[in-house]
Amino acid sequence: MSYTAFQALVKRDLRLFFQDRRAVTMSFVAPIVIGSFFGYLFGGVNNDREMSKIKVASVDQDGSAISKRVVASLTTDKTLDVSARGLDEARELVRGGKITVAAVIPKGFGDEAARALFRGTNKPQIELLYDPSHGPELQMVRGMLMQHVMEAVSGEAFSGTGARRYLDESRKEVARATGMSESDRKSLSKMLDSIGDWNQRPTAATAGASTGATAGVFSMPYEVKEEAVTARKGVAYNSMAHSFAGMCVQFILFMGIDAGMVVLQQRRTGLWKRLQASPTSRWTMVGSRAASAAIVAMIIMLVVFGFARVVFGVKIEGSYAGFLGVCLAFALMTATFGLLVSVLGKTPEATRGIAILVTLILVMLGGSWVPAFLFPQWLQQASFAVPTRWAVDGLDGLVWRGWGMQEALAPIGALLMFAAVFGAIAAWRFRWES
Repeated sequence: MSYTAFQALVKRDLRLFFQDRRAVTMSFVAPIVIGSFFGYLFGGVNNDREMSKIKVASVDQDGSAISKRVVASLTTDKTLDVSARGLDEARELVRGGKITVAAVIPKGFGDEAARALFRGTNKPQIELLYDPSHGPELQMVRGMLMQHVMEAVSGEAFSGTGARRYLDESRKEVARATGMSESDRKSLSKMLDSIGDWNQRPTAATAGASTGATAGVFSMPYEVKEEAVTARKGVAYNSMAHSFAGMCVQFILFMGIDAGMVVLQQRRTGLWKRLQASPTSRWTMVGSRAASAAIVAMIIMLVVFGFARVVFGVKIEGSYAGFLGVCLAFALMTATFGLLVSVLGKTPEATRGIAILVTLILVMLGGSWVPAFLFPQWLQQASFAVPTRWAVDGLDGLVWRGWGMQEALAPIGALLMFAAVFGAIAAWRFRWES
């Protein structure tokens, strides 16, 4: 092998790469932007970024001192955004994805929980209605709830207004209990008497000690019932639904880029210049390209979700008309996005890099890769400024949340608005030749 020829070929390849400044820039900018995004999202440099709060609805059907104390304690938790709701309202908010968990405290919870702390039987049940796509957050809420309930119940049972009543009831039950050895009966009675004596001490001396001293000694005073809120009761959550929605959005956007690249190639070869001599207006050219790309995008979406239905059992639990509306609106938006790429780009090489970077950012912000609820609060709100967020949320809502046509109007309208803006800019910046 001739070293001189080898060296010359290497230099030529490097020269060709660095000649297109836009393509070179994107080669460096893309990994930097994407790496920075994920680094910020999952902790940042010092891992001290404040995480977005978990939205929780409190449904207090009891209204006792203990239940009010639990709700008040949850409200002060810095990781939770707690709001009081009615049961039906809370269920609908969870189903719509606006609230992550609803904690339902049943009637009679306060008295039953205080007694169960001593007895370990007849425990009341707190129901957690949760969004099944937020599994990690459910476990966090359940752990926090345990802490706050134990603090409220033990604090009320040992030093609250009903402490003496709960202790007296427990003493009577110990005295009446059958099948208990006399030594155990005496030991338990002595312990309850000691608790009563402790309660007579100044509140300031015991307020800080009661919670930690009792939380590990007595029985958990409640049980938890969890219900995943989907389209309807009895309809199981299929995690494949979100996966297919996110990936469908991503790869259809890439198809839109490819359609734009075809237009650039045609313009480079002079095809558009020849078409200019025919009685063909720019609106006809732009409209025909948009229509063909939209048809292809629509076919892809229907085939992908058809495969998901047959192979993975992903059903459309919401409005079929709404689902088709979101698919069609997103197909139109993708088509006009591809046109925008073609009219703003100069060379296929440079334009592809820029378009891919923009698409990856849209996909990330839309929640296709990482669920949007993991974003910081400000970014969750800002992500509604991109069309992919509306597309992913709309598909999720209509596939497994059970949205009706009325709920589908928001994502359909937003996607059509983006399509109109992209299409108008594409028509305005249309040039027969570069």
